Amino acid sequence: MFDRSAAPTAPELSRRDSDRRELYRPGVLADLGPRTSAPAPRPVVPAVPGAEGHLARVVASSSDRVGWLRARSRGITATDVAKLSTQQSLRAAVTEKLNGSGFSGNVFTQHGRVREPEIAAWVAATHGIQPSDLLFHAERDRRHLATPDGLTVREGGRIELAEIKTTNKPFNSIPRSYLRQIWWQQYVLGAERTLFVWEQHDRFVPVHEEPQCHWVDRDDREIARLVALAGDLIELLRQATAPRATPGAAAQAAAG
Repeated sequence: MFDRSAAPTAPELSRRDSDRRELYRPGVLADLGPRTSAPAPRPVVPAVPGAEGHLARVVASSSDRVGWLRARSRGITATDVAKLSTQQSLRAAVTEKLNGSGFSGNVFTQHGRVREPEIAAWVAATHGIQPSDLLFHAERDRRHLATPDGLTVREGGRIELAEIKTTNKPFNSIPRSYLRQIWWQQYVLGAERTLFVWEQHDRFVPVHEEPQCHWVDRDDREIARLVALAGDLIELLRQATAPRATPGAAAQAAAG
């Protein structure tokens, strides 16, 4: 519901810098694109023994903040994808992925952190979707990552998700950035639909007695577009971090 990666501590920043070098070093992403797969990030928490389906694809838990940030730094998350819509946004995403956004949170994100457990409890009570803090990787590409706010498995193995937001403005329609985030989570988890839940507030006091919600169905055409954009982002990251030959090395290669 909010950017859980905001305001990292100094040790987290140091480790994140190290992880960034590991993720984007040449050769790791060279073969990663929309039509290929790549090795998984090393799990921070082990998968459930004997688990199948989405539970076999757990990478980390946001309750272990350092481990969760470390795992997220090694892949493309729903937060990353939510911002992708144009070539310009791709370039901005590369800069942010490599250097951080500089955003350390504000009173609105703090309000979201406070309200999320209450809203998640309402979602569980009214729709049977349980809170989740787990980071999953996609089945087709293990560097595609998502941490949905809520998750449940219905009869027949159907997965349904929840995405929670707080806002000081009314939503006449779901913002496109939120839809991109939702579709990416559906892709990563293999979910059929997501309950988008929002709570409007006025000066941080909820406007309505209960949160508002709307079901968002899976859209495979939009998902395919996002997967392609994620591939473009990874390629740009690879290019931005590839070692550049020194003049001496270039001359030696030319002579050889």
